[in-house]
Amino acid sequence: MTGSNSTPPVTIESKIHPATTITNIKNLIPITLEIDSGQYNSWATLFKLHCKAFLVYDHLSRKPETTSSSTETNKPSNDWKRLDAIVLQWIYSTISNDLLHTVINKTATAYNVWVAIENLFHDNKSARAIHLMHKFSNTRLDGFPNVSAYCQELKVLADQLANVNAPVDNDRLVL
Repeated sequence: MTGSNSTPPVTIESKIHPATTITNIKNLIPITLEIDSGQYNSWATLFKLHCKAFLVYDHLSRKPETTSSSTETNKPSNDWKRLDAIVLQWIYSTISNDLLHTVINKTATAYNVWVAIENLFHDNKSARAIHLMHKFSNTRLDGFPNVSAYCQELKVLADQLANVNAPVDNDRLVL
């Protein structure tokens, strides 16, 4: 009799992690982070957003997940190592060569590199604020092709100053 032996259909469950589907992170994060660019907050926000979307945010926020096997106690699992390598590739491909040479380490995890980059930018806030304020104060209209480009540059500088906890008040921005 046909149909009397009803076995459920065989399904193949997808084991592909979303992070492995990214072929070029620069298409998603168009900012190349440079030490003196003032774009750390924008870059970090985009980077975290994509890590959350592709289910690897935990690689930025904590140390490696370890296996529970008694022979390999406290060693990261192979899946964790693979995903961590992907996140490291993303970080390395979205930062400048100078910054790359500052943070690259053959034994580092994505978490270690993320923290190192964060510390580089947060430790230099005062110096960056002074530099940006000088640049803001000395930006002149005659250095731009039109008023729109001039205003855009001032807005970028004001945003960068806000990112280092030295916001420009609206009165100063207008003046």
